[in-house]
Amino acid sequence: MNPTEPLKPNTNGMLRLFVYGTLKRGFWNHDRFCRGVLAVEDALVRGRLFETSSGIPVLQVPEEDILAVGTTNPLADVATQAHVTSRMSNPESTPDRLLKKGTGAPWGPVYGEILTFDDPVILLPAIDRLEGFHPGGPCLYRRVLVSEQAHGTVLPAWLYVVDTTGHCGFKPLPSGKWRS
Repeated sequence: MNPTEPLKPNTNGMLRLFVYGTLKRGFWNHDRFCRGVLAVEDALVRGRLFETSSGIPVLQVPEEDILAVGTTNPLADVATQAHVTSRMSNPESTPDRLLKKGTGAPWGPVYGEILTFDDPVILLPAIDRLEGFHPGGPCLYRRVLVSEQAHGTVLPAWLYVVDTTGHCGFKPLPSGKWRS
């Protein structure tokens, strides 16, 4: 199955997840949580990257870039991603905000990797728990769908963001990279 194709009936589909920290290749959570990933590609999103006092990266993206908010249902989130992918591949129905985004400060490129996997029912809940994402309850992160770019192609991908309001202890990473 091609990750850019819309879902077909009776398939689980592919899920694309943008990672920028410990889930990247070579870091401690990749082998533990990302077994069975079908593809890993270098990618970027628009946002601001910070590091917490404990050395963990956190990402903030512009609210206007958020295409959807994650749920507790991995298959529904795969369907949402497929629907947005379909809309993005049809320029006549794609909202301008998907094609034209301001790049002015304080937003810039954040570099990471796109993980593509076909077993979201197994992998996504475990990664949600790791990231402290609990829809309907207190959350460390929110999982949101935004546009990412890999190899010149723009597609939607899920990622984890944090509200940095009031977190003045976070160290900005203006390079957009965490521990290259």
